[in-house]
Amino acid sequence: MKKKMTKGAAMITSALQKEGVEIIFGYPGGAVLPLYDQLYDTPLRHLLVRHEQAAVHAADGYARVTGRPGVVFATSGPGATNLVTGIATAYMDSVPLVLITGQVPGAFIGTDAFQEADITGITLPVTKHNYLVKSAEQLPGILSEAFYLASTGRRGPVLIDVPKDVFDQEALFDYKIECEIPGYKPTYSGHAGQISRAVKAIRAAKKPVIFGGGGLIRSEASAALEKLVERAQIPVILTLMGLGAYPGDSALFLGMPGMHGSITANYALSEADLIIATGVRFDDRVTGKLDSFANHAKIIHIDIDPAEIGKNVQIDVPIVGDVKIVLEAILNKLQPGETSAWLKQIENWQKQHPMPGGLKSSGGALKPQQVIREISRLCGDNAIVATDVGQHQMWTAQHFIIREPRTFLSSGGLGTMGYGFPASIGAKLAAPDKKVICITGDGSFQMNIQELATAVNNRLDITIAIINNGYLGMVRQWQDIFYDRRYAYTRLEGNPDFIKVAEAYGATGMRACDEQEAAAAIELAMREKGPVVLDFVVEPEENVYPMVAPNRPINDIIIGGERS
Repeated sequence: MKKKMTKGAAMITSALQKEGVEIIFGYPGGAVLPLYDQLYDTPLRHLLVRHEQAAVHAADGYARVTGRPGVVFATSGPGATNLVTGIATAYMDSVPLVLITGQVPGAFIGTDAFQEADITGITLPVTKHNYLVKSAEQLPGILSEAFYLASTGRRGPVLIDVPKDVFDQEALFDYKIECEIPGYKPTYSGHAGQISRAVKAIRAAKKPVIFGGGGLIRSEASAALEKLVERAQIPVILTLMGLGAYPGDSALFLGMPGMHGSITANYALSEADLIIATGVRFDDRVTGKLDSFANHAKIIHIDIDPAEIGKNVQIDVPIVGDVKIVLEAILNKLQPGETSAWLKQIENWQKQHPMPGGLKSSGGALKPQQVIREISRLCGDNAIVATDVGQHQMWTAQHFIIREPRTFLSSGGLGTMGYGFPASIGAKLAAPDKKVICITGDGSFQMNIQELATAVNNRLDITIAIINNGYLGMVRQWQDIFYDRRYAYTRLEGNPDFIKVAEAYGATGMRACDEQEAAAAIELAMREKGPVVLDFVVEPEENVYPMVAPNRPINDIIIGGERS
């Protein structure tokens, strides 16, 4: 019997269904017309965005909430290059994506044909792997590998570039979800000897801290972390990417460390005799001046990516493996030490150094910290919050209580303005029963403001809270502190009326200029159906504190203009 031949476009849609893909984020164009024509006859859902960058950020938000790869379609040339910032964002934060781009027909590659761009070359540094497909025969294997690579080991984006003629070529379609890739063998179980060394170090420590990052969330390690904390009575510090891996309202949670971290978290890292680092990169925003970081501590570093261990900080007990599996192995052997005196010291720091901000200024202007605390209070536990990048991002990390994993979305490593709103769209599609809030700035929101059309057309219940200070706030803050208040081109003159913009797109818009108006607007937004834009007009020159200056020790902290 003759085996049935399948077109390349049909292979792709069939593979997506076999991989359990529920939704595709994309924007069509000439080079992917055969793929979109095939998509028309499938049950796969497609979300049409208004810019390709938004497609990647939305897929990223979907992936962070579900833990499954987000899928993106884009056309060749500018369609593909518009994905690059979103791909780099996902790469830095270890988010699984599969991106399928169209390319000019194979015979035209290298001729500078209309809308040709070497997207595999362009994205080589910011993808976990990428492919240029030469024939339809390659597609089943490439698609299978792409999903496997994106969702195993250290997760990340994988791009598949498909020439237009390959979509119409026919070949046999034999698809295997499980695949083996020579040379790619992620280590999941940590070395038994190193785990024993870690257990001994924890038992002996008098001043231990757990320092956790995004790897805790990616590996679903929150339950194991909570058991370790409860048994050993060790306080927890979480990076921006790790927020939610441990309940943010626990007495043993010390907050975020680093440049805008809590004073207690920074003091604890500086005074600890043992740091149990789990799924972190020791990023410069966390460590500050490297040769002053954690000088009193032995460091256990657990990470699935061996390249991260010892990259920035010298490690005493390196453990390559999946964070959840390694923590469970440590729990099986652990006899906890004595930490009561250390916890008393930490309690004193917390009383002496609460997180500043949130009070009304003498002039009565609305404070951004108070807005974020009120949103946190009113939205309850059944919520996902996404942020853009800047002052509002740090205030959210400081003042919004994140209790569960996969409920806080933000661009960490790349610091991408314009991320938050499209990521919130992906989050809402991933978790339709949860309330989704995007906390953004008047600068960041305008970078992908066109996605109001996407949110309105799809009737998505998303609250967009604009912390509107009329500046590129974080850049202005640095100009304030380090450049003698020389505010060069950071004033956002000519901002639109965000309420009129929201209404023009068909969304609800409300403005608040004081605490009473803010509380009423947030309460109304929690009940409203469809997208709601809240324009909070806040004190223009409010700064984010605490703050550690670049390349300074993390215990050299600026608090409201004064060092601690």
